[in-house]
Amino acid sequence: MVNKQPRPNKTLDRDLKSRVSLEQATVATRQQYAAPFYAFIFILITGLVATLVLGWSSDSYVIIAATAIGAYMALNIGANDVANNVGPAVGSGALSMVGALIIAAIFESAGALLAGGDVVGTISKGIIDPAAVGDPHTFIWAMFAALLSAALWVNLATWVGAPVSTTHSVVGGVMGAGIAAAGFAAVNWDKMSQIAASWVISPMLGGIIAALFLWFIKSQVSDKQDKIAAARRWVPVMIAIMAMAFSVYLAVKGLKKIVKIELPTALMIGVVAFAIAYFVMRPIIRRQSEGKPNTKESVRNLFTIPLICAAALLSFAHGANDVANAVGPLAAIVHTAEAGEVVSKVAIPVWVMIVGAFGISFGLLLFGPKLIKMVGEQITKLNPLRAYCVALSAAITVIIASWLGLPVSSTHIAVGAVFGVGFFREAHWRVTTNNKRVAEVKAVEAGKVGSSKRKHRKLVRRSHFMTIIAAWVITVPAAAILSGVIFLILNTIG
Repeated sequence: MVNKQPRPNKTLDRDLKSRVSLEQATVATRQQYAAPFYAFIFILITGLVATLVLGWSSDSYVIIAATAIGAYMALNIGANDVANNVGPAVGSGALSMVGALIIAAIFESAGALLAGGDVVGTISKGIIDPAAVGDPHTFIWAMFAALLSAALWVNLATWVGAPVSTTHSVVGGVMGAGIAAAGFAAVNWDKMSQIAASWVISPMLGGIIAALFLWFIKSQVSDKQDKIAAARRWVPVMIAIMAMAFSVYLAVKGLKKIVKIELPTALMIGVVAFAIAYFVMRPIIRRQSEGKPNTKESVRNLFTIPLICAAALLSFAHGANDVANAVGPLAAIVHTAEAGEVVSKVAIPVWVMIVGAFGISFGLLLFGPKLIKMVGEQITKLNPLRAYCVALSAAITVIIASWLGLPVSSTHIAVGAVFGVGFFREAHWRVTTNNKRVAEVKAVEAGKVGSSKRKHRKLVRRSHFMTIIAAWVITVPAAAILSGVIFLILNTIG
């Protein structure tokens, strides 16, 4: 007797598929609106906390409103800019998205709270000359317009998926509001030229440092005949360099609220950190490499731990440098409103720094994955070795900038480092191909093999390169124009 198979119910299958698709669409819709809802709750809570701290009065409502806008700006920084810190680690597979978000949130907050004060001073009083504005109310509205215009512009850029510079946005906003308030004479053009030069220098420096690190590791480790032995020799050195840079910066900037450490002493601390990291990591790297095949893949995997450490260091440096974008104008508003006059020196309240630190972390957790994937996966192909070079280069460059008090763009630096790695790979591939081609020509002339054609490989997506450059160019004038318009409206109403 033959058992008959039951006929599939095509109508039922179709209905079930439709129901599953509807449920998936419902979940996606909820997730799409959940993040903005939580962001709105955070902004609302921030404003309520500021109300409880300051009390509601005719003098405090501007500070409370500015606090809410500062929180909104910090959320946008976390959504747009932090992707540059952990994107390479995620794109290379060294970190999961969840792990990257946790590490970045912790170290962003630590950098903002421990070492963010110096750059805040540059944003709040270095671009606009307070004496040129004169009237405290006019200065407050100028800072308010700068903060709001920058937040709106970065929000728009994040929505379309463009990694623009939040530093560009804030500096453009401050400049536009200052011009609208007191004319071109209110802008400190010497400071602006210094900042503008850093915008050009920082991505080039980030790309060059990243390419040099990659060249060094390839020439001294991955291209050696005994790759494992070379990795045991040099990987601990790379980690020690990172530990030294982090220690020196933390000693000079991060601990100054507790104890003042001079530069020579900080350098000695860095040397000690270098030695400790080297001797600690040397046996660890040796154990990790035991029994591994002598291949490039084995060498790349040894850079997973250094890459995670470099991503954490970069997040710390970013928090120290870019918290100024969220709370710099806010700090200027708070101080001017409380003092009743425009002064050259701005004190940074602790609660203002906390708003910036937590806002950046929440923005990263709510909106960060979109641009993390773009930076880590869509510009050029990254593995742990290349991503480590990007992260370490960007961290060192941002630390130097924050040390000098320059509000450079971490977006420019990190993306410049990614491009530096990609273009170095192209150049390295071209040199290797030309050498093979010379050998092939000699073989053809000797009659050993037939000729073949080789195409030039493009390892960096040119479309992303042009899009990012265009976004960088348009950000400053767009933010400046928007800020000027907002200032005129606010000043008229106020």
